Amino acid sequence: MNNRPLTDAQLAELRALEKLPEEDIDTGDIPEITDEQWRLARKGNLYRPLKHSVTIRLDADILDWFKSHAGGRGYQTDINAALRTHVARYQKRSG
Repeated sequence: MNNRPLTDAQLAELRALEKLPEEDIDTGDIPEITDEQWRLARKGNLYRPLKHSVTIRLDADILDWFKSHAGGRGYQTDINAALRTHVARYQKRSG
């Protein structure tokens, strides 16, 4: 990933684009996304949330299960995914 700051020319171009009304922006060369592409889309492929190291006490059987079912990834990744799914379901219910 390029972490270099934008040049003055790039910043000027972005400012000019920001001022354009929506109807003046030509998106004709951008193909429409298909239903198949949406079906295959994966959330989070580009977004990487910040991680924090924490200490958490888990029941031994729960930790053993995650370790034995890691499926080639780290068990902590699977625990995080399970927690994220739980949060999403809770937010949907509370919505």
